[in-house]
Amino acid sequence: MNSSANGIVIVGAGIVGIATAALLSEQGYAVTVIDRSGIAEETSKGNAAALAFSDIMPLASPKILLKAPKWLLDPLGPLSIRPSYLPRLAPWLWQFWKASLPARQQVSIAMQTALMQLAESEMMALVDRAGMAGRIRHDGSLELYESEAEFKSHSDGWQQREQAGIAFEHVRGARLAELQPGLSPRFVAGTFVPGWKTVSEPQRFAQALWAHAESCGAVFEKAEVSGLEHSETGPSVRLADGTTRAADRIVVCAGSWSTRLINKVTKLRIPLDTERGYNTTLPPGAFDLKRQLIFSNHGFVMTPLETGVRVGGAVELGGLNLPPNYARCKAMLDKAAGFLPGLKTTGGVEWMGFRPSLPDSLPVIGALPEDPSVLLAFGNGHLGLTQSAAMGRLIADLVDGKLPSIDISACRPDRF
Repeated sequence: MNSSANGIVIVGAGIVGIATAALLSEQGYAVTVIDRSGIAEETSKGNAAALAFSDIMPLASPKILLKAPKWLLDPLGPLSIRPSYLPRLAPWLWQFWKASLPARQQVSIAMQTALMQLAESEMMALVDRAGMAGRIRHDGSLELYESEAEFKSHSDGWQQREQAGIAFEHVRGARLAELQPGLSPRFVAGTFVPGWKTVSEPQRFAQALWAHAESCGAVFEKAEVSGLEHSETGPSVRLADGTTRAADRIVVCAGSWSTRLINKVTKLRIPLDTERGYNTTLPPGAFDLKRQLIFSNHGFVMTPLETGVRVGGAVELGGLNLPPNYARCKAMLDKAAGFLPGLKTTGGVEWMGFRPSLPDSLPVIGALPEDPSVLLAFGNGHLGLTQSAAMGRLIADLVDGKLPSIDISACRPDRF
């Protein structure tokens, strides 16, 4: 048992906070998770359910800079920025441009590759220990292309994955139809990734993982954290009701809200923004989806869940305060109906969530420069579920005073 006076407080009960709580509590630490709304009630509630261990290509790339102007002119396209938000986003976009330069992009790819390998081994082991193997589907993913030009435009990314040892199969004709019957004939080719996995339903998966953490001694407190404090006795979190909770260590896993908490106690300015993601979950029976389908040119995916079919994705850079634009849900659903002519599009539930996004597509992992007892673990963008167990392992390494399982220098909080 890792006994200590006040234990560890984790701020945020999204999937990264839950996985971190599970790994720390398994090691005998006294862990309290504090969140204002509940277990996986916000961004982790409505994600696309992917364990996307082969997704090593960062959003920032020379190609995206060429595509972005055309996309940005389409308010319902794969990548959009509300004009009113552009002035606030300018510093983020400057860092995004720098991260897209070839040398910086290669650093991001190398870091993502290492992070994904750790993520896969840690997640599968954690799922086994938690008795949750039945909640993972091993169907792979199918990325689809509407033209030879589109197919060729993805070749660089597949070469990078091949170098990283990721298995895939380019498919056409009968093999394409076998992998997903009922596709529109507009798709000329696809790429099947057998190692891609999905979870049965994201919030239920997260809640089952929390049940495992709880069985190892983790405790949940529903409360809003309004700030961090430090005294001679150590760090503490201040709650909205004015009370405080002392800790030996604090781990900030508050996703898109993380910098609102830490900006009051650090000179560090981390350029965190939000990839606002939209989706519609259609009822069971909407379509016989065999595996996750990826329409990368349109920026969205379709996922089979135990609760139905989820159609969603796209990126809207718009912060935390702008109202949702649910026309984005409808636009994706309309496209999906064209791609799968038999899709039943009625009875769906729309959703929007805030993915915590950094310009180089890498998370922040490490201690606050002013206070090594405060650890930061956020900024995984659309890969929070995928990388959650790796984040938990790396934070557990830091809490234990061990050398981290992989080199995390590219994820250091002060890299910007």
